[in-house]
Amino acid sequence: MSVVDRLFARWPRPLDPMRSFKVKVGLLVVAALLFASGGFWLTSQQPFRFALLTALFVALGVTQVLAHGMTSPLREMTAAAKAMARGDYSRRVRATSRDEVGELATAFNRMAEDLGADDRYRRELIGNVSHELRTPITALQAMLENIVDGVQDPNPETMRSALAQTERLGALVDDLLDLSKLEGGAMPLNPKMFEMKPFLDELMSQRRGGVVIDVSPASLSISADPDRLHQVVTNLLDNAVRHGGNDVHAVIRVRRDTAHAVVIDVHDDGPGIEPAARSEVFDRFIRGGSTDGGTGLGLAIAKWAVELHGGTIAVVDAHAGCCIRVILPQN
Repeated sequence: MSVVDRLFARWPRPLDPMRSFKVKVGLLVVAALLFASGGFWLTSQQPFRFALLTALFVALGVTQVLAHGMTSPLREMTAAAKAMARGDYSRRVRATSRDEVGELATAFNRMAEDLGADDRYRRELIGNVSHELRTPITALQAMLENIVDGVQDPNPETMRSALAQTERLGALVDDLLDLSKLEGGAMPLNPKMFEMKPFLDELMSQRRGGVVIDVSPASLSISADPDRLHQVVTNLLDNAVRHGGNDVHAVIRVRRDTAHAVVIDVHDDGPGIEPAARSEVFDRFIRGGSTDGGTGLGLAIAKWAVELHGGTIAVVDAHAGCCIRVILPQN
């Protein structure tokens, strides 16, 4: 924005309190006529041409002052839109008017903020995904080159290492697909009633390591989408292992609260999450101190799946380790 534009942007806008653009136009016409008549009357003793020119200049001046606040938001929006076309989403419009143009300016600013956030997310997505894909692809390429060159034998240990890298790639792709479906609203819920204890026992049978399951009462049933809930619990346990290592111990506690909602606590004895970072761990690509190359998508997907059920998810205080609490309302 040039110096002249900044100076014009600071001009007072006397008609901003008016709630209607039509009223503003009417006041503008009345004021221009009144001031022009006054100027003509003051110079009526002069030649007619001089008096007429004076009235015209007075009317133009009054119009310029009063109409500035009516049209400047439109000029600012035009300049901001041109800046957006160049990739600059930082421009904002002065939205002090209370009429229709002011509402348009407010909506324009919200749109600019949303577009800026989407642009930042797109850049972060490309950067993070590129980084995460590069690591396993580079490892796989190195192993395959060593095998082709005869430097390394294709023994079971090498194949297991290659398999681990491909599983890591597959998990990243699955996370991205789930994220895309959740954001696009293409992941509908199929809720059904089922018992939590058998559900968790089956889930734990597919995982390595011991996880303590505490369901009270043992016959507690829940109305939820089993696939989405499976996704939530799995991602929470993966998060515990990612931050605490394979030796971390986890406990899953399930109970009903006083509002008849089902409360699921996933508590591990890992290093925990700092209070200042608890509100951010469910954001996309926030790793929470993980150093194993995790994308941070797991907790974001868990949050969306919980919110699809109308529930809440949060990190709560624990005497040690980390405790993430999921609350699912029951109708």
